Amino acid sequence: MTTRPPRRIARHSSRGPAISTGSVALDEQTERLGARIRSFRQARGLTLVELARLAELSHPFLSQLERGQARPSMVSLERIARALGSSQIELIAAATDDLVPGGATQRVSLVRSMEGPQGPFGGGEARILVHGDVPFTPMEFRGSNVSVGEFYTHEEDEFLHVVSGRVLVDLAEEGSFELGPGDSIHYAGGTLHRWCSAVAGEYHLFIVKERRAG
Repeated sequence: MTTRPPRRIARHSSRGPAISTGSVALDEQTERLGARIRSFRQARGLTLVELARLAELSHPFLSQLERGQARPSMVSLERIARALGSSQIELIAAATDDLVPGGATQRVSLVRSMEGPQGPFGGGEARILVHGDVPFTPMEFRGSNVSVGEFYTHEEDEFLHVVSGRVLVDLAEEGSFELGPGDSIHYAGGTLHRWCSAVAGEYHLFIVKERRAG
């Protein structure tokens, strides 16, 4: 009589997605994403427990995520990104840059019009316009939100340039500013910020965010 090997069972955390009980990374990109989250966390001087509290996720889930043994949902990744003062697209881009031939080491980075990591950012969709380890992150952003939503904050400086549309930029105690095509604004790291369309319709921004070590 042939006996079957025991089935692997995935257990579910009430505060995170399914977690595999295995010790092998799910795939290369998941492993790289976990490594980048760990690098970002350490660069910001956070422990796993502190990040779990800030992101409202379980400590065991984050531990497995950093080892590439769990894959985050978009909701979980957004919580982690906010807790790290980053964004989903920046974490994903940091994890995939090493998969681009020469992306992390070449002196020249070329991104064609249909290339570059794309994903959620600040109430809209952004596309990162560079590969590799550079001291800044340039992004193309498109949004149509008419509500500013929650404030964002991060330690890096940020620069916004309006390509088209009209945008209301709310910097909390620093003031609110309505910008039109050709207008630009810069704010230092640690500044509370959020933005939305000042009128009905889509707006298009060029954003440059300082990139810290990690």
